[in-house]
Amino acid sequence: LQQRRGFRLSAPAAIQVTVRDALNQALDEELERDERVFLLGEEVAQYDGAYKISRGLWKKYGDKRVIDTPISEMGFTGIAVGAAMVWLRPVCEFMTFNFSMQAIDQVINSAAKTCYMSAGSIAVPIVFRGPNGASAGVAAQHSQCFAAWYGHCPGLKVVSPWSSEDAKGLLKASIRDDNPVVMLENELLYGVPFEMSEQAQSKDFLVPIGKAKIERQGTHVTLVSHSRPVGHCLEAAAILAKEGVECEVVNLRTIRPMDIEAVEASVVKTNHLVTVEGGWPQFGVGAEICARIMEGSAFNYLDAPAVRVTGADVPMPYAKILEDNCIPQVKDIIFAVKKTLNI
Repeated sequence: LQQRRGFRLSAPAAIQVTVRDALNQALDEELERDERVFLLGEEVAQYDGAYKISRGLWKKYGDKRVIDTPISEMGFTGIAVGAAMVWLRPVCEFMTFNFSMQAIDQVINSAAKTCYMSAGSIAVPIVFRGPNGASAGVAAQHSQCFAAWYGHCPGLKVVSPWSSEDAKGLLKASIRDDNPVVMLENELLYGVPFEMSEQAQSKDFLVPIGKAKIERQGTHVTLVSHSRPVGHCLEAAAILAKEGVECEVVNLRTIRPMDIEAVEASVVKTNHLVTVEGGWPQFGVGAEICARIMEGSAFNYLDAPAVRVTGADVPMPYAKILEDNCIPQVKDIIFAVKKTLNI
């Protein structure tokens, strides 16, 4: 009525939401929507989660829906996979994905392969989630990126969010998916606030698995990344823009299935490619992107070799100055862009 009378109604403004709160919202909404969904892992219930992702959920949903487990990844992951095989929808939290190595037989040999080996008669709708990649000052055994590890395996879907909208939309989509999904979050992003649109605040908001997002339009070079390095790419792009270099930043969001079509379309537009990731270089996500571009028609549009920016090819050191030199920084991305553009 007010609009008919000539008043202009402004849409509700976007709000700032941390990645932690976005994940908490997603879990809350999906636990409420579907009684088959439950969360299990170390300290997820009474302690509200090691990183407070599950804050308040135990009090709201009780012991049968939010379950504290013993410190035995092989054990509670096996319980979760078995529950998924009878059409419950477990969300299995690893306190860090480094600990998922204790349960990799359950994730790969049980969850990922069962649908195929049963000729499609047994689905395994499960989400494995938790912090992935380098944190800060936790050394070699707690600072690996598992995107390439799990992205290697058929039968899994692998997602890697950057922003709060990524985190909420991908987690909700993963819980609703009938396949096993590995969700690789980043501990250093949990407390970072991002703008969340009105649409993303809806209980029906989903981010499609397998679709990348263009975070910044550009014409000179394509930067492809996932998780925390997406932010580094945007910082580098802002600096390079002052020098007349316009970078197009592609947020992969999903590692498997990879949206290579989005990367190809960007490369056709910019004629240059730089990939950025926190993982090791050999057999990494960037290596896969470069191979797929080389094998496809977009290769003919490249005006220079693709360049990879990765973590250093060493176990993560403990000392901060060494750690900083092992993790891709904004300056490393700028150097790679100038190298591929020959400036």
